Amino acid sequence: MIQPVIPDYAALEAATVSPEPFAHAVVPDFIRADDLRALAASLPVIRSGGSFPPQALGLTPLMAQLVDELQQPRLRGIIATKFGLDLDDAPTMLTLRGRTRAKDGRIHRDSACKRVTVLLYLNAADNAAWSRHEGCLRLLRNGHDLEDFAAEIAPVNGTLVIFPNGPDTWHGHRQYVGPRHTIQLNYMANDASARNELRRHRLSALTKRLPWVA
Repeated sequence: MIQPVIPDYAALEAATVSPEPFAHAVVPDFIRADDLRALAASLPVIRSGGSFPPQALGLTPLMAQLVDELQQPRLRGIIATKFGLDLDDAPTMLTLRGRTRAKDGRIHRDSACKRVTVLLYLNAADNAAWSRHEGCLRLLRNGHDLEDFAAEIAPVNGTLVIFPNGPDTWHGHRQYVGPRHTIQLNYMANDASARNELRRHRLSALTKRLPWVA
C-alpha cells in the first residue's frame, strides 16, 4: 500500500494573499520534502510539450493519488475561503505538463472560463536554469513587458501558486526548454464556454491515448 501524499494544508491556510500585481498566494513546500522525493521517481514520462489530462498518462499509484487529492473538497474549501469565492459548484479541470518548449511562457491571461488557476511545481531546485530566471513564473503588471513583474516564483520544491483569473492577470516566464513538471488545476465557470472547454479536455484525453499520437 502506498503512503499517500498529504499536502501542507496548514501552510496554505496561513499563507498571505498578496494584492500585487493581482490577488495571489504562494505556498512554498506545499508538498513536503519527503513526499517530493518519493514523487520524483513517480513523475510521468512526458516527451512532448503541451498539457495532458491524467487519463492520457500512465500515472503511478502515487501520482494518481496526488491528482485525486488535489481535486477533493479540502483544497477547494481553503481556496474559496482565502479568496472570498463561492466555488461549491465549480467544475474542475486538471492537466499535467512535463516539458516546456521555446514557444511556452509567452505573456498571457488564462481563459475567462477558468475562474481560478492553481499551479503546483514538482521540480528539483538544482536546475541551473532557475538561477538564471529561465522558466520561473512571473506575475506581471501589464500585458507587454515580461521584465515588469511584481512576483517571480521558481517552479521548484512543491511550491503552490493560486490566483483568481481576471482581465489583468498577466503572467509568463523567460524562455526555457526542457523538463518542467507542473500540475495545473482550474476551477471553471459553470457556463456554456466552460462546458465546451471541459468537453475539449475530455476529447483531448481520448485522443492523446491513441497509439499514433506522440
